[in-house]
Amino acid sequence: MMECSEYTYAARLRALQQSKRRHTEEKQQVIGAMDMDDHGLVLPPPEDRDVVQTISGSGVPITDVLFKSFKIQPNHPSGGFFGPRSCGENFRRLLEMHPIMIDPMSALAGGYMTTFSSYRQPSWNPDFNYDHLVPEQERYKLTHGIGAVQHFCQDLEIGFRLGWRGIQEKIDRYRPLHPQPQAAEFYDGLEHIVRGMQNWISRHAQAAREMAEAETHADIRRNLMEIAAINERLVSAPPQTFRQAVQWMHWYQLAAKMYNMSGSLGRIDLYLWPFYSQDTASGTLTDEDALFYLACHLIHDTSYIQLGGPDEAGEDTTNPLSFLVLEAAHRLKIPANIGVCVGERVDPTLLRRGVEILFEDKTGIPKFLGVDNTTEGYCKNGIPAPIARQRAYSGCNWSALPGREYTLNDCVKLDFAAVFDVALRDMMANPDTPPSMDRLWDRFHHHLERAIAVTAAGIDFQLEHMHQVFPELILDLLCHGPIEKGLDASHGGVEFNNLCVDGASLATVADSFAALEQRVEKEQRMSWQELLQQLDSDWQGADGERMRQMMRSVPRFGSGGSRADHYAAQIVSLFTHLVKAKKTPAGHNMIPGIFSWAAHILMGKAVGATPNGRHAHAALSHGPNPDPGFRKDGAPTALALAVANSQCGFGNTSPLQIELDAGVGQGLDGREAVASLIKTHFDLGGTQININIVDKAKLLAAHKNPADYPDLVVRVTGFSAYFASLSPEFRQMIIDRVLSE
Repeated sequence: MMECSEYTYAARLRALQQSKRRHTEEKQQVIGAMDMDDHGLVLPPPEDRDVVQTISGSGVPITDVLFKSFKIQPNHPSGGFFGPRSCGENFRRLLEMHPIMIDPMSALAGGYMTTFSSYRQPSWNPDFNYDHLVPEQERYKLTHGIGAVQHFCQDLEIGFRLGWRGIQEKIDRYRPLHPQPQAAEFYDGLEHIVRGMQNWISRHAQAAREMAEAETHADIRRNLMEIAAINERLVSAPPQTFRQAVQWMHWYQLAAKMYNMSGSLGRIDLYLWPFYSQDTASGTLTDEDALFYLACHLIHDTSYIQLGGPDEAGEDTTNPLSFLVLEAAHRLKIPANIGVCVGERVDPTLLRRGVEILFEDKTGIPKFLGVDNTTEGYCKNGIPAPIARQRAYSGCNWSALPGREYTLNDCVKLDFAAVFDVALRDMMANPDTPPSMDRLWDRFHHHLERAIAVTAAGIDFQLEHMHQVFPELILDLLCHGPIEKGLDASHGGVEFNNLCVDGASLATVADSFAALEQRVEKEQRMSWQELLQQLDSDWQGADGERMRQMMRSVPRFGSGGSRADHYAAQIVSLFTHLVKAKKTPAGHNMIPGIFSWAAHILMGKAVGATPNGRHAHAALSHGPNPDPGFRKDGAPTALALAVANSQCGFGNTSPLQIELDAGVGQGLDGREAVASLIKTHFDLGGTQININIVDKAKLLAAHKNPADYPDLVVRVTGFSAYFASLSPEFRQMIIDRVLSE
C-alpha cells in the first residue's frame, strides 16, 4: 500500500493504477501471452498458485493459473462436473474459499483470482455425443458454437431492484410452481450461487471492518468503515445510493467473470442514472465522487459498455453519466470496452468527446456504434421497434436485448476460405465438367449452403444440451424468464433466441475469385490444374513466387469498382440469403454478420494456400476489412466504403477496423474530419467502428521490446489490450495493419 498523506481522489487513482500495473506485469511474467480482453484478473498468491498448460476456448494453447487449495467435486465418471446443481455447488465452494481482496485506496471491495471455467475438465459431457456432426464441421473448419458460454447480456436493473435476498425470495416463490426434477436441480444451482455470493460479500464486509480497526490514517479508516457498512447492507438489501449500486454491480461482474467470463454491463449510464440523479439532487454525490467510483470498478472490469442510444420511443438517453463513464476511462488509460452511440437523434457532443479521448489517450477507446442501422436491421427479424431499440452493445462486435435474448454472439463462425477451398477442390475433382468461374461459384454456393445447414444443426444441439453441461447460472439470475420458468437461458428460459452466425475471411475469398477470373479464365496465364498445383506446393518452385505475385497484383477488394469488390458483395449477399432463408431445424432464428474477431489467425492455420497469393497457414483477412495493403494510398475513405458495403443488414454487425496516424487528429479540423468519417460510414450503412490511433514509431519500438512499454494499450479488434500482453502473432497482426495504412 502506498504512503498517503494526501488522500485525494487523484492520489488514490494513481495508487490504483500502480497496483494495476504490478498485477499486469505479474500476469505477463507468469501467464505470458493473453490474446483477449484484460479482465482485471489478479493472480492467486504464489503459495497457492498452480500454473498449468491448457487449451483456450478458441483452441489456442495457453497458460492458466488455478488455486492449489481448491479441488472440484465431480459428479461424472469422466471426472467432470455437469448440470446446474453441481456447477452451482462447486462455484459456491470456490466463492467461499476465495481470498479477500480489499485495496484501501479503492471505494469498492472485491477482485477475482481465477476463472471457474478453467476447472472444467472435460469441458463437455461425453454423454451428449455429436459425432454425427463432426465430419462436416471439420470439413468446413466450422466454429460451431457447441459448448460456447455467455455472449449475451443480463439486465442489471433486476439486481438493483431486488438485491441478493430479493433474488433468493424470487427463487423461493417460483420453485414450487415447477416441481419437475430438472427444474429442482436448476433452482438448487441458482440458490448455491446466491448463497455463495452472500457469503463472499459478508466476508469482505467483516474484513473491511477489521482493517479499519487496525488503521491509523483517519481517511483510510473512514473509507474502510464505509466499505464495511455498504457491503453489510448489500449482503441482503438492494442498493440505495450510487456508490452502493456501483458496488453491487462490481460484485456481480466479478462473479460473472469468474464463472465463465460473462457479464456485459450494457447501458450503465441508463441503469445507474436514477441513483446518480437522486444522490446529486440531495447533495450527497458530486461528479468527482461518481467518476472515482466508476474508475474503481473499471480497474477490475473491462466489460462492454454502451453510452447513449435510444429509449423505447427512440429518444436519446445520453445524460451526464454518459460523459462521466468516458471520463473515468480517460483518467485510467487502461484497456476498456466502451461504445459510443452515433445516430440521428444521439447527442453529437458524445461523439465529439469520444473522438477527443480517442486521440488524447491513443488506447483505441471508445469504439463507435451505428445504433440507427443496427436497430433498423434487427427489426427485419420480426422484432417490434420499441423492443429493438433496447438492444445494448454487449461484446466485441455485438448487441443483445438485456435479460431477454440468447444469441451465441461471436461464438459461431463460418470461414469462407475453408468453404472456398472445398468448393475449388470439388470442382477440380470432377473430370466430366470443365472448370470455370461459373462452375466454381456454383460449387461455392452449394458448399456454403451445406456449411450453414451443419452450423444450424450445431446450434440446435447446443440449445438442447448446454443447460445439462454448464448452464448460465450467473446470467440467469438477472434475466427475465429463467427463474420464472425454471429453465436456463440456453434452454428456453428467455423470450428470444436469435442466434448470430458470423462469416469470416471475406477479402481472402473475394480477392481469390477476382484473381482466378482475371489470370486463369480471362488471360489464361495459367491453367486451372497449374493453379491447383501451385496451391498444393504453396507457391514453391521456379515459377511459384512469380505466379503468386501475379495473382496478388489483381485489383483487390476495397480498391473501388474492382471485380474483387463485386465478388465481396456477391458473397455477402449469398451468405445473408442462405442464413435467412430458413431457421434451424428446431425453428430458431439466425442472424448473419461478418466478423472474425482475431480468430482469423487460428483459422488461417487450418487453410492451405489460396488463389489471392496468400501462403498456406498464414492469417486470413480480418472481419469485413480488405486485406492490409489493398490500396497503395491506404485511403481511410475507401476502407470505410468497402466495409459499409459489406453489411448483412439484420442487426448483426460487420465492424470496420481502422488504424489512423496520431497526426491526423491534430487540431480541431483533424478531429472534426475523423468525426465526419465516422458519421459518413454510418450514413452509408456501417454498424460499428473500431479505431486505433497510432504513434507508428512507438508501436514499432514496442514490437521490438514489448517489456519496455508495459502501459501501451491498443485496440486488437473488438477488444482492447496491453500490447505487451499479446502473443507475437497478435502483435504482428497489428503491426501489419499499421504499416499498410
